[in-house]
Amino acid sequence: MSNRQYVSNSQESVPMFKNGLLEKLSKVHFSVPLFLYIPVIAYCCWTALVTVNAGVLIWLLSVLAGIFIWSLTEYIMHRFVFHFEPESSWGKKLHFIFHGVHHDYPNDRLRLVLPPSVSIPLALGFWFLYRSFIPEVYFYGFYAGFIGGYLFYDISHYALHHFNFKAKFWKKLKKHHMMHHYADASKGYGVSSSFWDKIFGSDFQK
Repeated sequence: MSNRQYVSNSQESVPMFKNGLLEKLSKVHFSVPLFLYIPVIAYCCWTALVTVNAGVLIWLLSVLAGIFIWSLTEYIMHRFVFHFEPESSWGKKLHFIFHGVHHDYPNDRLRLVLPPSVSIPLALGFWFLYRSFIPEVYFYGFYAGFIGGYLFYDISHYALHHFNFKAKFWKKLKKHHMMHHYADASKGYGVSSSFWDKIFGSDFQK
């Protein structure tokens, strides 16, 4: 993001599209990813354990690998894709639609999780990418972990903006993300974890 710090406390963001249908498609209730991707995770776990018969240990290690790779993917996408600011006017509009609107209106409940029009193509793209080189015995557990990591990211992102936490883990995570919004948008790219910010030097100074 640029150095400008326009932040609205409005519960609803400005319309992004003149077309009513496109405007509706750009908004999504936080529960939608749960209905979409929990069945995918269940299918992948069933396939890994029953159809492919990978075994519990291989399945578990594959799931953990998927979660780990998701956490890195989340960081890279947030830092280098969502926060990339093009010079062209159409590029600036696209940037606002994808992420700028969230920084300007962080309290809009309907623009805190990825809409299916974005998440489904991404999920399919990652499916075919990883399926192309990960052996079947590892793939389904890995993809279950990868999508599980995404789901945790999406739901926790909503929670960080709208829930008040008492647990130390969640309070620390919320502080990290709120500093990204209200202190310095060029730091704190990790949402579900601050791990990669520490690794790549984009964490906040204590």
